[in-house]
Amino acid sequence: MLRALDIRDILIIDHLELEFQPGLNVLTGETGAGKSILLDSLGFVLGWRGRAELVRQGADQGEVMAEFDLAPGHPARAVLAEAGLPEDDTLLLRRVNSRDGRKTAYVNDRRCSGEVLRQLSDTLVELHGQQDDRGLLNPRGHRALLDEYGGLEAGRGAVRQAWREMREARVALDEAEAALEKARADEDFLRHAVGELDKLSPEPGEEEELDRRRRMMQAAERIREDVAKAQAALGHEGAEGAAGDALRWLEGVSDSAEGELDEPMAAIGRAMVELDEAASGVGRFLDALSFNPTELEEAEERLFAIRALARKHGVMADELAGFTDDLRTRLNAVEQGDADIAALRSAVTKAEEAYGAAADKLSASRKEAAARLDKAMSNELAPLKMERAAFETKIDTVEAGPDGQDGVTFTVATNPGAPAGPLNKIASGGELSRFLLALKVCLTGDDSSVTMIFDEIDRGVGGATADAVGRRLARLADQGQVLVVTHSPQVAARAAHHWQVAKRVEGEQTLSTVAPLAGSERVDEIARMLSGDTVTAEARAAAEALMAG
Repeated sequence: MLRALDIRDILIIDHLELEFQPGLNVLTGETGAGKSILLDSLGFVLGWRGRAELVRQGADQGEVMAEFDLAPGHPARAVLAEAGLPEDDTLLLRRVNSRDGRKTAYVNDRRCSGEVLRQLSDTLVELHGQQDDRGLLNPRGHRALLDEYGGLEAGRGAVRQAWREMREARVALDEAEAALEKARADEDFLRHAVGELDKLSPEPGEEEELDRRRRMMQAAERIREDVAKAQAALGHEGAEGAAGDALRWLEGVSDSAEGELDEPMAAIGRAMVELDEAASGVGRFLDALSFNPTELEEAEERLFAIRALARKHGVMADELAGFTDDLRTRLNAVEQGDADIAALRSAVTKAEEAYGAAADKLSASRKEAAARLDKAMSNELAPLKMERAAFETKIDTVEAGPDGQDGVTFTVATNPGAPAGPLNKIASGGELSRFLLALKVCLTGDDSSVTMIFDEIDRGVGGATADAVGRRLARLADQGQVLVVTHSPQVAARAAHHWQVAKRVEGEQTLSTVAPLAGSERVDEIARMLSGDTVTAEARAAAEALMAG
């Protein structure tokens, strides 16, 4: 519920502080007094797109602040949580418009974007008037309104899920068919390439090992003699034997050396172990240098074959094994393609049947909801002096989509026998006002979380009809909060809270003021609305009669 609106330096308003109440709040005043400026100011702080120039002449910036009460579970709380903004029972919105056009918004004293304001506004306020195109008069939104009225969120969610699954199944089939077609075009190449690669069967790291062996075998004859000499120099006829002799000689005299030879003897022992390991390693290498002369030729042939295949397929030699697996997978896809395509086609058929069943079920629910809405509208139109008018929710079959296969349009026939048509094309101004009011009442139900604003929705009606509109607005306001900008005394007389918008001139400036009315002041305002500038006793009596009725 909107509790307060504080406006500073906006258009012809220097400073206004308004405190609103639950129930029916009306704003009245002469044409041009500034009633629309109040709505512009409220729309500004809620992030709506409106006038570009709002700052009052001579001011550096304009500012609007709005305070709302949030009940537990109010939808605005979810928006605040999603945006990471502080949440409380009081919601404070503030927006500043500087002279250079920059706009800055705050929610509960935390800076935020205009988009967050607009998301919050959708949960806080609904504005309706004869030029309303935000929902009721826009046929593109009628299906969503009917679904909301009928409580069809679950059914619509099932249809959207079925639509996604059907689309995914179709995409999978299309991709598989395209891949199979391409694979079949390459089938001969795949069979030849896989056969050639399987015959060679290269292993990761094999090229490097073959190259190493090849280089070693090429160098074998040149280095074998020196390696053999090294082995002899290290073995029993060389260093190892000499070290053994030295150790035996020292051991023979160690008893007479009083321990002075113990450390040198231990060092010689360690050296003999190292010499033995060195000799063994050299021996192993020397054995490796002994090979069949055909081994070099075979290693070179395989190395060159691996490198040739790598160049042919544009991959690294170590990648040939993985590349072979990829080609084999593609070849298997060709061989298994028909079975896979059949399975995917079956999945598409099942998904289409599931979507059709969900869409048919939603269509039936929409038709049932449409019948209930039409009946509710008939009950609402009679008290608004439109008992001869007819409202019909028309449902047509349209191209299937994520929201089903139904096109929904709210149509009216204003007189018996007259053709039905869209709301905004058939109804006159006064009739349209009452249709919109009745439709809003039916669609809103018991929802009191949103402040509803009606901007001169009673335009074009008077007398008993205007009185009926006023009474219905008052009953609607019993469920929450309704703000009405009106020129109708019959509507103003039904208000629980009444404000008068007026203009005053200070120096060379025209300023707008808003004053709460009660008692005789309110009687005088309603009398003015009845009789014009000259308020007579008869007009006051008529105003009192309206208020008493």
